[in-house]
Amino acid sequence: MKKIILIMAALLAPLALLAQEKKGPYESDFELPGSRAEVYKTIGDVKLKVYIYEPKGHKAGAKRPAIVFFFGGGWRGGTPKQFQEHCRYLASKGMVAMTADYRVSSRQGTKPVHCVRDGKSAVRWIRQNADRLGIDPDRVAAGGGSAGGHVAACTGTLPKHDEPGEDAKVSSVPNAMVLFNPVLITAEAEGLKTFGGDRLEKLKARLGVEDPKTMSPYHNIRKGLPPTLVLHGKGDTTVPYSTAEAYVKQATKTGLRAELAGYEDMPHGFFNFGRRDNKMFLATVTRMHEFLRSLGYVKGKPTVEKHLKRLAGQK
Repeated sequence: MKKIILIMAALLAPLALLAQEKKGPYESDFELPGSRAEVYKTIGDVKLKVYIYEPKGHKAGAKRPAIVFFFGGGWRGGTPKQFQEHCRYLASKGMVAMTADYRVSSRQGTKPVHCVRDGKSAVRWIRQNADRLGIDPDRVAAGGGSAGGHVAACTGTLPKHDEPGEDAKVSSVPNAMVLFNPVLITAEAEGLKTFGGDRLEKLKARLGVEDPKTMSPYHNIRKGLPPTLVLHGKGDTTVPYSTAEAYVKQATKTGLRAELAGYEDMPHGFFNFGRRDNKMFLATVTRMHEFLRSLGYVKGKPTVEKHLKRLAGQK
């Protein structure tokens, strides 16, 4: 009997640790070389950090353009490391580039609505601390991939789902968006595939809201939204390319600046650093540079290839 109890204890120990991890204190602690970290949000016993890459010689009060990225992982996992090379590149071009942690189900037992709240909090925190961070509060972009693309898109489109209790006088809406194979449709839409299923109750349960439309960037397109670049693989079976086409078409029809860069046969996550000999990283970051240059956030020609060669020489 004693042996059985010991075996059961050994089997249940990992589950107990997982439960403790979700409920206990949490503070982001990822190793991102070249960055410095600050806590941008404390909610309960959770402390969320943003990892900041700065241009050489950067100082407070510099009023540089900034961007904050949100990682992908299905709102369940992922880490800020996903966009560290995007940040390094943009910092080398004069931007203050950040990659943020946010709550996910595997670490905090949360729903996508909490991810969106954290994304909005990050944008608001940047503006609240703009002078100290050396950032122009009127040139703050949001970026992200997949579920993180959804978070970034939501900061720019959703009028709801700010974190309760924050200073609503400070805007949580970015001035531009750069979205890598983002989830843009999370509610029923005629003729379009909804990410997460088409049954209303399933969508409510998954997203953590009563009305899925309040969490769907596509359903919140209206005049006055930030200029947007969407980079999407045409071979994506996880988040279909057609959803990106539908979003950009509707945004353009509304009078917004919305651009779609499509990549033939490319699957979900094609843009990530380290994949396909970095050919798609080169292509998508170059396109991102051109978009940001058109807004006055970076200057000169893209130098992504030089950046990759420099990284290769550091190995």
